[in-house]
Amino acid sequence: MSMTPRTNAMPRPVPRPAVRAGAPVVSAVRRGAGLAVGAVTGVAEFGFLCVAGVLFAILSAWPSGRRAARRFAAVGTARLVSLERARLATWFDHDTGAVPVGSGYGYLALRATFGTFASHLTFAGLFVGMLFLSGGIGGLLSGASYLVPLRYPGVRLTVDSGPLGVAYGLALLSVSALWGAATVAAERRLATYFAGPGEREAMRRRIAELTATRSGIVRAVDDERRRIERDLHDGVQQRGVALGMLLGRARHGADPAAVAALVDQAYAESRRLLDELRSVAWRVYPAALDELGLRAALAGVADRAGVPVTVRYGLAERPVSEIETAVYFVVREAIANAAKHAGARGVLVVLSEDGHTVTAEITDDGRGGADPAGGGLSGLERRVLALDGTFEVDSPPGGPTRVTATLPHGGAERPEPPCA
Repeated sequence: MSMTPRTNAMPRPVPRPAVRAGAPVVSAVRRGAGLAVGAVTGVAEFGFLCVAGVLFAILSAWPSGRRAARRFAAVGTARLVSLERARLATWFDHDTGAVPVGSGYGYLALRATFGTFASHLTFAGLFVGMLFLSGGIGGLLSGASYLVPLRYPGVRLTVDSGPLGVAYGLALLSVSALWGAATVAAERRLATYFAGPGEREAMRRRIAELTATRSGIVRAVDDERRRIERDLHDGVQQRGVALGMLLGRARHGADPAAVAALVDQAYAESRRLLDELRSVAWRVYPAALDELGLRAALAGVADRAGVPVTVRYGLAERPVSEIETAVYFVVREAIANAAKHAGARGVLVVLSEDGHTVTAEITDDGRGGADPAGGGLSGLERRVLALDGTFEVDSPPGGPTRVTATLPHGGAERPEPPCA
């Protein structure tokens, strides 16, 4: 089972202007006008495609005629696609990019077929609903049965009951309104599929993404600060207190032998305190990462892991500092999780690049079932997403667990120093 973690940080909502009274009604009217215009343009597009197909079939026997037919089709398609983009932007508030020439024919064919049918069906439903509603209201007001005829070729519907007329009318109006909203959504999706988001839409999505990743990295930094505080409180501070107590007892001791023993204990405790300080400093940020490079820093992680770790370093150049740091922390946290929680007997780390991205893949043979939403993995995800990277966790029960982080390369900044 593949699991991709989701950040727990909630992005700060972007302020929106206050909704004015009557705005939903105005929006519905604008959408309806856009559907009406789309019904007309759909007929024009269908006719254009038919004419273009006939011209190409007739003129394809001659090279010059084939070129003329293609030119006619390309120019007409471009103009109709531009018209559709303007309609979507004006009436549906949907910004799209330019449709490639090769995709324009398919877009127009689908738009003309679906858009025309859906738009006409929407307005037919509204028209019939208004007939039933007006007839039903008239019957209720007059107190007498009121005939509401609906006659089309092969169709004849009548309602001679006021309540039924009102009920049928409201039902048809509701269904038609929902169908119209679905048509608008489908037209947006169709345009986005062929053209992709426009500049404004792409910018809006990018702003939302940056807002979420900014909130995520702030939370990741806060979590890291809390972890450092716990390490200092539970490790360094406790050893400092023990060292102070030993020195205090030695200072007030009267027996030289006991004092000497206390001094020896204090010395041993001071050594453990220094080791604890070095360990905390290494977990905060290893000096070897700056001084010796990523290869040497990962070698140090492998030495301290407690399980056999194989590192396959496939980077030709050293990434920029922020990418290098993110890769280091991803690898270190994944190895620590494998050793501490997964009961792994071995870990494989593979670092690769393709000229544009750097990928770190960490695989262990542990019991699996890692929680992607856990504090460690979700913090790593937020760090990676803040650098426009991707982060995936695949950890089915029973293993193996695979953690993959892909980040932009960022270019070469420094040569990789030799591993000491």
